[in-house]
Amino acid sequence: MSGLHYSTALELADKIKQKEIGCLEILELYLNRVEKFNDALNAIIFLDQEGARARAIEADRALAKGDLWGPLHGVPMSIKESFDVAGQPSTFGVPTHRNNIAGYDCLAVKRMKAAGVTLFGKTNVPFMLSDWQSFNEIYGTTNNPWDVTRTPGGSSGGSAAALAAGMTGIDAGSDIGASIRNPAHYCGIFGHKPTMGILPKVGHALPGNDVP
Repeated sequence: MSGLHYSTALELADKIKQKEIGCLEILELYLNRVEKFNDALNAIIFLDQEGARARAIEADRALAKGDLWGPLHGVPMSIKESFDVAGQPSTFGVPTHRNNIAGYDCLAVKRMKAAGVTLFGKTNVPFMLSDWQSFNEIYGTTNNPWDVTRTPGGSSGGSAAALAAGMTGIDAGSDIGASIRNPAHYCGIFGHKPTMGILPKVGHALPGNDVP
């Protein structure tokens, strides 16, 4: 499985569909890399290993029956901390919101799950998603995997660092003023910002604020 962790999400999905690798097997590969490298990078700041393993096992069973959930069936995914995921912290890196736990999945998460992903963790952000680096007082500083003395950028810095280090198969960030594009450039990965207004932001807002 040399280099498998650097495969694109579509490549992973194809290998899973062709049964070259199992959903639980690929999840464990990424979790092992998180255990090995994340202490130095602090890119992934929340893990749901139990829930992710249960989801991956279910995905393997579904595929064995010929049931394909979607184009990303079984692909392990992390997501920017600011996206609401039911039962997980959503703070925007703001200390006063450190105990905020989302009560539901935001629209982006619902759609990614419908596409078949195995969501296993959340990635770090700067305070209020408003910086060229990724530090906040709740989770600390995220480092660039190419040089841990440097920043991965912001505000989707945890996302970019996790991808560049091969600790996740795909990640969703957010971007108004380069928050995906800047970290992608700093970390040497592909990042895409959709045209403003094309994708709804429901469930991606500061705690207590609804985004229509």
